[in-house]
Amino acid sequence: MNRKLIALLLVLVMVFAFTAVNAFADDDLIKVGIINLDPSESGYRQANVKDLNDTFTKDNGYDATFVTAPTADKQLEAARAFITDEVEYILVSAAETTGWDEVLEEAQEAGIKVFLFDRMIDCDPSLYTAAVVSDMRLEGETAVAWLESLGLEEYNILHIQGQLGSAAQIGRSDPLTEKCEAADNWNIVREGTGGDSWDPNEARKIAEAAIDAGESFNIVYAENDGMADGVVQALDAKGITHGIDGDVIIMGFDCNKWALEKVFSGEWNYDGQCSPFQAGVIDEMIKTLEAGGEIEGLNELNQIISVEKGFDAMTICRQDILTYGLG
Repeated sequence: MNRKLIALLLVLVMVFAFTAVNAFADDDLIKVGIINLDPSESGYRQANVKDLNDTFTKDNGYDATFVTAPTADKQLEAARAFITDEVEYILVSAAETTGWDEVLEEAQEAGIKVFLFDRMIDCDPSLYTAAVVSDMRLEGETAVAWLESLGLEEYNILHIQGQLGSAAQIGRSDPLTEKCEAADNWNIVREGTGGDSWDPNEARKIAEAAIDAGESFNIVYAENDGMADGVVQALDAKGITHGIDGDVIIMGFDCNKWALEKVFSGEWNYDGQCSPFQAGVIDEMIKTLEAGGEIEGLNELNQIISVEKGFDAMTICRQDILTYGLG
């Protein structure tokens, strides 16, 4: 046998062996379906998507399929497709809190474990394995408590809501609504939503409409940083001052690095933290289950709650931006 033929046979053997090893490795991968919202929604969502993409990889033992679905109907459709595809785990950040019971029951009947991340679903906790989420209501309560601590004579608020019906919107809205109903000097002057994409341009239009209508407000309570920035654009265009010593207090949520810079500079007054990093915790939970163990540390709602805080222009420091800023 000549040297060329021997070399060719060796190459063929190596190719066959490599293919066999990889086929075996693919069979060992954990099959996961991940349903998330549109990354263009916010800097928070971009960080959240990247965190998931970086975690649920082949190198980390996963055969992961990622679906972007910004509305509840599309998300339910994606979940049913994953059930049909016989994934082992479904991860979902829900566009709306309701309407999931039937699909979660179908997943459970198929032996598929469901993890919630970022946002809760309003259902019996037995229908999902665990939820790694922020306490959205606590975010709202923390922001309202900060406002109350200012001791203003009048609280006239321009309220810019997020995607109506989402856990983030409900959690951040309800404490403010309840406070305004309970206190005579707390008033929502105008309320509107940035829509499913939490759109800064929609927020700007709401602010422009309020200003043009002669509605006086001294607080902007915007339920994410992008919409807060949209309102600020409207204020700047009308020559209305904001931030420390300004005419209008600016409040946002999510702690994008650029937003915390605005708080640090005094252009904004407050930013509420919302951590987008749930993937590592869920990865550990799945690996625990795959090893035959049990998940520990869950509360009565099968939750792991991210610890978060709010940042005030009077106390924020440069290290806060480096530590907590997204992007």
